[in-house]
Amino acid sequence: MLQRTQPAAAHLLGFAQSLRGGGVERVLLRLAGDWQAAGSRMTLVIGSCEGPLAAELPPGVAVREIGDAGYGVLRARLPGLVREIGPDAIFCPGNHYTGIAAWCRLRLGQACPPIVAKVSNALVRPDMGGLEAWGYRRWLRLHPRFLDAVVAMTPGMAAEAVREMRIDPARVRVIANPAPRARAGASVEGMPAARYLIGVGRLEPQKRWERAIAALARLADRDVRLVILGEGSQRGALEAQVAALGLGERVLLPGYAADPLPAIAGAALVVLTSDFEGVPGVVREALSVGTPVVATDAGAVRELIASPAQGTVVAREDGDALVAAIEAWLAPGAVRPAPVEAGDDPAAAYLALFESLVQRSR
Repeated sequence: MLQRTQPAAAHLLGFAQSLRGGGVERVLLRLAGDWQAAGSRMTLVIGSCEGPLAAELPPGVAVREIGDAGYGVLRARLPGLVREIGPDAIFCPGNHYTGIAAWCRLRLGQACPPIVAKVSNALVRPDMGGLEAWGYRRWLRLHPRFLDAVVAMTPGMAAEAVREMRIDPARVRVIANPAPRARAGASVEGMPAARYLIGVGRLEPQKRWERAIAALARLADRDVRLVILGEGSQRGALEAQVAALGLGERVLLPGYAADPLPAIAGAALVVLTSDFEGVPGVVREALSVGTPVVATDAGAVRELIASPAQGTVVAREDGDALVAAIEAWLAPGAVRPAPVEAGDDPAAAYLALFESLVQRSR
């Protein structure tokens, strides 16, 4: 880990609505702990600290809890808290939060510290159409006015940010998320003894978990189970689909898992069936422990699954290809991929970016 003395970016501030679970918030906590360990003072502004991620708050990191997880409340309160806390730079942890960053810049004007925002999800949204899609494109093109730098997790996402935001490429950096780390003693209760497929992600329309359930019903091996770790608004619809297909004993929806890595390592296969993604963390987690992946062609999936030996990418609406790919990886003799080792230190790369922005602003 990078160690520094008297950094220009001595005090960093990050923010999130809650600690109820989510990849964006989990990565924020990981980075906050790494930045603190590297010598930067770290403050997190959290709408509500209730939720399973509270157990992952890094030691030594200051937390300012607002007491309300509402997006509008966080947006309204953040400018005043930034003025009070006085950080050298602000980290916006994902696309979802850039509206808050924009409001902070508008309210504070020249007194606003440099803002770095991470692209956490796709900027091209197939779920949007017509006026909504037009409005979203216009919104993205405003981002260069209030962000000092944008971080993308892969070169492909960086190119997408330049294209969709119309931002100067010099203001975009490629920095991966921190490498997956297993928590000591972590486990997911109730995992099946039989072979199982696993999906990890929110139970929301974007993830299209109904595709994975439909594929399970078509597999030749009727002993294979499907486990989906996550929670969200689609639980009722997915449970109804499971019941209609007679899969009640083969599909498990245990809810949110504080650390899914042990369950991923024990799976025969990771499935990802999304309509759109950014850089899905579950794919990196799977490859880090040598579990193959079958995924729809969404976001940076093709950049992550760099070899056919690591997994298979299929078209989003091709149910036959999805079933065939799963069958191929479940077949006798299928070879699991070698685990992918961690790359460069992302915390150090972020800190170098913060330093350069703060020095420039001064």
